[in-house]
Amino acid sequence: MSVLEMKVPSPGESITEVEIATWLVEDGDYVEKDQPIAEVDSDKATLELPAEESGIITLKAEEGDAVAVGEVVCLIDTAAAKPAGDASKKDDAPTKEAPTKETADAPSQEKKETYASGTASPAAKKVLAEKGIDASAVKGTGKDGRITKDDAVKAVPSMGTQPANGTRGTERKKMSMLRRKVAERLVAVKSETAMLTTFNEVNMQPIFDLRKQYKEDFKAKHGVGLGFMSFFTLAVVRALKMYPDVNSMIDGDFQIKHDFQDISIAVSGPKGLMVPVIRNAENLSFRGVESEVKRLALRARDGQITVDEMTGGTFTITNGGVFGSMLSTPIINPPQSGILGMHNIVNRPIAVDGAVTIAPIMYVALSYDHRIIDGRESVGFLVAVKEALENPVELLMDNNPTKALEM
Repeated sequence: MSVLEMKVPSPGESITEVEIATWLVEDGDYVEKDQPIAEVDSDKATLELPAEESGIITLKAEEGDAVAVGEVVCLIDTAAAKPAGDASKKDDAPTKEAPTKETADAPSQEKKETYASGTASPAAKKVLAEKGIDASAVKGTGKDGRITKDDAVKAVPSMGTQPANGTRGTERKKMSMLRRKVAERLVAVKSETAMLTTFNEVNMQPIFDLRKQYKEDFKAKHGVGLGFMSFFTLAVVRALKMYPDVNSMIDGDFQIKHDFQDISIAVSGPKGLMVPVIRNAENLSFRGVESEVKRLALRARDGQITVDEMTGGTFTITNGGVFGSMLSTPIINPPQSGILGMHNIVNRPIAVDGAVTIAPIMYVALSYDHRIIDGRESVGFLVAVKEALENPVELLMDNNPTKALEM
């Protein structure tokens, strides 16, 4: 027998462990070389683990296990022959009998039961007290019915008396490592930074007019649409050059300023929020930004985004408007010091040259770390973004939109 030990590869610098999110194969399956066999979560991304060779696989870790980089997670018997036929082991599994109406409608006795359980351990008492759960409502699995800490952790607070009709099911699902890391970082940002948010509004009519005039030719020439992200990204690049403190970060007692603009773009992926980075956005044209946004969004959607592609941004743009958000206070993406929130566009009455008119208006929000960015810089930055978006031909296109959109 020739057995290959498959070890956890390093997903990126500084990552020491991953979590087995999902096994895509079962113990004893025959796998082909390069076939995805598992999805693993790191604190930055979810990645697929491909089989290094063909053969019969033996799993050495369970779903939900945290395993160190370099640890063996499965064995592949490379000398094993591929089984004939495509029959699946799952076909032989017994099917459960469908519940009858009587059993389906019967109330759950377990939900109503008050357990004659043993005493709770000190650790369990603390957990139950934090959850506000009475020990008599918890079934202990320890010796003589003793309630263990694990019992307390798994206990779900009562949701009140079950009504005669309707279902009241609950599900306990462990969050992915990525989601847990995001949660930790968001809480850290709120507690470790002096975060403030300033707001403004943008008349999007000039951009609407430009897109209406040029979007068909732009797409035919470049193969990508002329969206809002290119305007916002280039407006942000311009504003960051004017207010470099917004493009900086704190490192201990030092402020680090960047002479480049790496713009992180928040996109929604199958595993949650991803924030890939557009490198050196200051060197990109409208076509360059739109092409890069499309490329990164597709990779995030298909679960192919890498840790490197989400590392090192200097400023973030997030667009809650695609989900219908009117106004929000976005949270800084550490170690960055600022984030711009875009929102939905709604026709609203505004005053233009002394007259009231209806125009497509977007509210924008800048959240920033007040430890390193003062009010003058934050307000000035957001005003500079507003000015560029309301006068894109002069400030973003050098008064030549045809040339700017052909590059």
